[in-house]
Formats: sequence, C-alpha cells, structure tokens
Amino acid sequence: MKDVLIIIPTYNEVENILRIIESIFSLHKDINILVIDDNSPDGTSGKVKEVISKTNNNLHLKTRESKLGLGTAYLLGFKWAIENKFNYVISMDADFSHNPLDIKKLYNSCV
Repeated sequence: MKDVLIIIPTYNEVENILRIIESIFSLHKDINILVIDDNSPDGTSGKVKEVISKTNNNLHLKTRESKLGLGTAYLLGFKWAIENKFNYVISMDADFSHNPLDIKKLYNSCV
C-alpha cells in the first residue's frame, strides 16, 4: 500500500490525532498519511511532529498559517498526492467518523 495516501485535515484534533494515526498504521505499515493542520491552537501539529521525529517516514505534515477550511485543505492534499505520484488517495476525518477499517476495503475495490 505504498501507493496509497490518506489525507487527514485537522483543526483542534489533539485528542484524536495519535489514535487515528496509530489505527491507520496498524492496518498496513507502508501506507502514507498526510495531515493538513490549520494552525490548531491545541497543539495538534506538535503531536504529529513528535510521531514524525520518532518513528515514521510515511507520516507527513502540512501546517497552514491560519484556519483556511476543509475544502482548501483537501485541495492542498490532492495536489500534494499528485506531485508525489500516489495512485490512490483516501480522505478521512481525524474524529473517527470514517472507519480506518474501510481503507483496505476501498483499496481492494480499486485494484
């Protein structure tokens, strides 16, 4: 699943971000995650940076200077996916409103 990118836009998701990242990586260690944070005042991007520095080259972070909204976060993520030549892109919410277990189902239905 090296060719899969999961895009997770965030704003004040410090309570959820580590759990969602761990849940996704537990499915497949080679999957890629791009977190796009809208400069959350709760430290969401700091938590992601901690994980990046300790463990994972497949976790990426884009921190924006202000709260620019969900739509533009996805546009940034899709552009980044194209620039980095990912074949499959899945969008997810950090609050588990999208079940990480569905990633494999989505991927398998595409390949």
